[in-house]
Amino acid sequence: MCIVEDIVEKCKKRDRKAEEQLYKLFSARMFALCLRYSPSRTEAEDNFQDGFIRVFESIGQYTGKGSFEGWMKRIFINTALEKYRKNQSVQLTEDIPDVVQTETDDEEAYIPENVLIGFIEELPERYKLVFRLYVGEELQHKDIAAMLGISEGTSKSNLARAREILKKRIKEYAER
Repeated sequence: MCIVEDIVEKCKKRDRKAEEQLYKLFSARMFALCLRYSPSRTEAEDNFQDGFIRVFESIGQYTGKGSFEGWMKRIFINTALEKYRKNQSVQLTEDIPDVVQTETDDEEAYIPENVLIGFIEELPERYKLVFRLYVGEELQHKDIAAMLGISEGTSKSNLARAREILKKRIKEYAER
């Protein structure tokens, strides 16, 4: 049995030391995940705490199939998305027609990672969420739509618009 599996089994028995070990083992990665899916550091901290509470409350449901970290990530992402939906003031359930993608320029330019991350951070929240779920977590539009409470068409449209905005920002950056 590997270390993580051993810790998980002890956590299922409510072993406080094992819970502390699990927290120490995954806290940095889960907090980084919360930062990506939260509009502010304060909300990321709340989602981080809520995520770990949910992990410990539902750890008995983890069957050992698939990676434990993947199971945890899903809980943390769902925690952030549920809060997002709850706080959402704009109705996102309407279908928005898909945007036709334009061809990319043949020119390649180097863009520092921190600049690209900054461009992603500047996206409108709904575009940023869909972009991160599709590109970062490799989820399908069907799953994204279910998580965010929107239609698949809206998910596709939000991704296309995020890509358009990023493409424009990258082009502007490259032309400097």
